[in-house]
Amino acid sequence: MGDTITGPPPVAELLAAAVSALGGSEREGQQDMAAAVERALRTGEHLAVQAGTGTGKSLAYLVPAVRHALSGEQAVIVATATIALQTQLVDRDLPRLAKALEPVLGRAPTFAILKGRANYLCRHKIESSAQAEDPVDEQLFDPFQVSALGRQVTRLHEWAEQTTTGDRDELVPGVTDRAWRQVSVSARECLGAARCPVAEDCFSEHARHAAGAADIVVTNHAMLAIDAIEGRAVLPDHDVVVVDEAHNLVDRVTSVATGELTAATVTAAARRCGKLVDQALSDALLDAGEGLDTVLEDAVPGRWERMPEGVGRMLSAIRDASWSCRQALGPDREKGRDDEATNRKFALALVEEVHDVAGRLLTAFDREDPATRPDVVWLAVTERNSTTTRTLAVAPLSVAGLLASRLFGRSTVVLTSATLALGGSFDALARQWGLPAGGTEPAPPDDGSGHGNDPATNLVWHGLDVGSPFAHGKAGILYVARHLPPPGRDGLSPAMLDEIEGLVRAAGGRALGLFSSMRAAKQAAEDLRGRWDGTVLCQGDDSTGTLVTKFAADVESVLFGTLSLWQGVDVPGESLSLVMIDRIPFPRPDDPLVSARQRAVDARGGNGFLTVSATHAALLLAQGAGRLLRGTGDRGVVALLDSRVATKQYGGFLRGSLPPFWSTQDPAVVRGALERLRDA
Repeated sequence: MGDTITGPPPVAELLAAAVSALGGSEREGQQDMAAAVERALRTGEHLAVQAGTGTGKSLAYLVPAVRHALSGEQAVIVATATIALQTQLVDRDLPRLAKALEPVLGRAPTFAILKGRANYLCRHKIESSAQAEDPVDEQLFDPFQVSALGRQVTRLHEWAEQTTTGDRDELVPGVTDRAWRQVSVSARECLGAARCPVAEDCFSEHARHAAGAADIVVTNHAMLAIDAIEGRAVLPDHDVVVVDEAHNLVDRVTSVATGELTAATVTAAARRCGKLVDQALSDALLDAGEGLDTVLEDAVPGRWERMPEGVGRMLSAIRDASWSCRQALGPDREKGRDDEATNRKFALALVEEVHDVAGRLLTAFDREDPATRPDVVWLAVTERNSTTTRTLAVAPLSVAGLLASRLFGRSTVVLTSATLALGGSFDALARQWGLPAGGTEPAPPDDGSGHGNDPATNLVWHGLDVGSPFAHGKAGILYVARHLPPPGRDGLSPAMLDEIEGLVRAAGGRALGLFSSMRAAKQAAEDLRGRWDGTVLCQGDDSTGTLVTKFAADVESVLFGTLSLWQGVDVPGESLSLVMIDRIPFPRPDDPLVSARQRAVDARGGNGFLTVSATHAALLLAQGAGRLLRGTGDRGVVALLDSRVATKQYGGFLRGSLPPFWSTQDPAVVRGALERLRDA
């Protein structure tokens, strides 16, 4: 952490110095946000801040975070959802801020980025003769037919001699996940610094050491979840966490807490054991995996209310056989040749994973009432390259209790995003985070996780909307196409396709189409190409980054796509004056987690649809609408082509979650406005 500085200047003074040194001026809401963050860090009360695009929220939380870190002995953790924001913070914002504050503070604040171990090259795996991640890849370098996978791995070995960080995100162009697994290890597979023969040159360990000495550590939501929920200390000591892109927090934490089991995983675990255990033990695990594949063929896909008897027997066999292999492999600290120790560690990692997930699946139905069960179980069936994969998944019904006790109960947390207040209130997301409505009540009821009623947990929080520098009512129009028929299941209606064409013509291109499915995006793109002469770009035609670049460069083009474009497009200026959204982005009604969570809310007397599905849709709508105004000179229209926004009772909640644009349902008014923008 470096030398402690006693009594650094007030946050307002530091913010002014930073803004001045960076050649800018303080933005609307930035000072209010910085003051609120400073107050939260001083009092220990949690804070949720909605800060619109252009507010300068990164500086608004980084300045008080730096001041806090330099006043104490622990780092401040900044967790983001996307690689893009991590890169922006580490490569642009923090270096400039450190340089700006050094004259005021007496030294430059230090910072580091920390990712999961699997994001870094493993020198030992590359240099040792340990078996590949996938036993099937033994023919990776067949001299008669070098595969594409083999070429990628060869490139990775060459890159290993050049890179100074071993960070996967610095490899351009990238490689497939399967190729990367040949040169990386998970946390469970790692030998550890005490046993690894090349620990001194370990990229992951270097990153951890740098993070341990830094004032500000930038990481991702997944690492935050692993550190807080799984109880593994993967982050340096800290007393403050800033969660940026906080609207994604629940989904990312849920993903980390989800376990999956396939017959192929069990088979791989058995083969990993190989010659390391008695053949009878590995054969028993292999047989159990084959048995699982057989019983799952007759199982019903989707969410399960009870465990099918045959599946339960096979899971018991897998749990017991994997435990026997685990015992036979011996303790993790057992010594041996380097390659032997590595192979043993790989086997232990996969066998333990199989055992833990099988055990969790078996206990998921212990409670009689499904609405009170801590976990949700479902069977997913996917087809790829004529191969059918059946995956048993188990995920927490809620992560609220876990977050309440293991994140908010241990650190002061600042959550921020451009979209946190839904329907005019922070309460919808607060409940998902495990925070009480209103900010000052006791912890929420136990949600089944066993972590919801700790009286020592500090759940006092405050919400603050610092607004936006944009004059939404003058810069943008919210158009709801009330006259269109409600969307159906048979693709986009002729009336909607006509509406899209009319809007695009009026705008002269300059349109981003956000669709709820790739099928709809492609249908709209194909239809428009047949009746309009401009350039129509569609997600899937090229990499998303390349398409966005082309769209921004060609003022008269349009770009159609699905989910990643709802949150990932930043195109200020005249290239974007129209955002079209084909339908309310409700989650699929048969989604196992969504349906289980809605039922649990209904069972408690709440409105499951509004609490779960409508909240999900409101977040995405707000993110999608946020693509329109990216610079203070931007103007345009957000067109909602789903008439239910105007006709259904929940429409008011959805509209209340959007920026305060001037609104209309008159297509003639909207087309006239777009034509004036086009011809300006």
